[in-house]
Amino acid sequence: MGAPDTAPHLAGNVLRAVRGVRLPDGTVADLAIEDGRIAAGEDPAPGDPRRAAGVDLDATGWRVLPAACEPHAHLDKALTAPRIDAGAGNDLVAAIEQWRAVLPGIDAADISARALAAVHRYVARGITSIRTHVDVPREGDPLRGVDALVALREQLRGRVTLQVCLLAGSEAPDAVVAEAVARGIDVVGGCPHLAPDPHHEITRMLDVAERHGLPVDLHADEQTDVTGPDSGMDIVDMAEQVLARGLAHRVTASHCVRLGSLPPERLDPVLELVARAGLGVVTLPITNLYLQGRDASYLRPRGLTAVRRILDAGIALAAGADNLRDPFNPAGRADPFETTSLLMTAGHLRPGEALAAVTTGARTVLGLPQAGTAPGDVADLLLVPDTDLGDVLAGAGDARVVVSAGRVVADTRISRSLDLPSPSAAERWAPPPSAALSYVR
Repeated sequence: MGAPDTAPHLAGNVLRAVRGVRLPDGTVADLAIEDGRIAAGEDPAPGDPRRAAGVDLDATGWRVLPAACEPHAHLDKALTAPRIDAGAGNDLVAAIEQWRAVLPGIDAADISARALAAVHRYVARGITSIRTHVDVPREGDPLRGVDALVALREQLRGRVTLQVCLLAGSEAPDAVVAEAVARGIDVVGGCPHLAPDPHHEITRMLDVAERHGLPVDLHADEQTDVTGPDSGMDIVDMAEQVLARGLAHRVTASHCVRLGSLPPERLDPVLELVARAGLGVVTLPITNLYLQGRDASYLRPRGLTAVRRILDAGIALAAGADNLRDPFNPAGRADPFETTSLLMTAGHLRPGEALAAVTTGARTVLGLPQAGTAPGDVADLLLVPDTDLGDVLAGAGDARVVVSAGRVVADTRISRSLDLPSPSAAERWAPPPSAALSYVR
């Protein structure tokens, strides 16, 4: 198994080079980093003053991937599962009722503490960019969550990219929505499928976004019912309005569970419209698998959007975990590889497609510059032991080094000891222990 890695941990160091690492294409190479991006050509030679700004990381025995995104979190709700009856088995409506029951006792300090604790989990597992939705409560200060998460965004700046998306219900007054914009939200959002008049809510949120030049991310069609007309679908209304307003590539539809239940003859025209409008789609496997289909006694729907057909239609697809241990999802590890595993098993995506949905595809949907290993890419990187990529995407390993714009923000290495027979010929299928990491200044 090898000796435990006793090298100093790396968190807080700025990297100027990553050496001997396996790239996504399978080759082994050195990566130079300058000003938070992958540099073209050779890294600075000894004696170059730029070498003083950072350390060289010897990553032999590790592979590098683009760091992951969480394109749809709810940090204001995160880690509240101990406060509710998690054994009740919630559908969407029941989860909303449980959340509203505990919300009056939650203040801004509570939200801040739990949100930061959740971010620790996300970052340790390889996520450097998060879009979080935030409620507008009916009782008390309606913007306490907005204020808490906008403040957290500034606290994390330079280490984590945090986008704060307003989740305004239909009962939220226009004045409160306007004040949320003034207080610094990044994205306008709402939940039209729960509103008495979904079209009015979509129009209202798009009006706000257009007036202030902000992107939009709406919870859309979060139900498996297929009995209604396609013209009444949230995503159809969104796409038609985006085209009419010229807002292409600035609007995201999250969940879109209903698309996964439509037959091809109904689904294809919808996806053609969505592709023309340039909408991005976010699928959220673990939460929708938990919430959806509870009223079916047999042949339960999977509670996922039509991920295969969305990709085939050329629509930008992102995937995330949505809720983290709250009334909407009592489970979850804040782990992008939990999401990739579910995309492969429940969504039948290929491994590369599943990885893209939590990395490059997610950054496209969030409007972020691409991260990766090509010259000019943002140096948001995730290093994992150099084992089979399938093991990585299945979430088999915990050892990870997470880099945000060239800065190491998390470093987890493990040592394992087992009192079991030697695996002999099967050893090649077992993930190796964490390879040693070393750095020089």
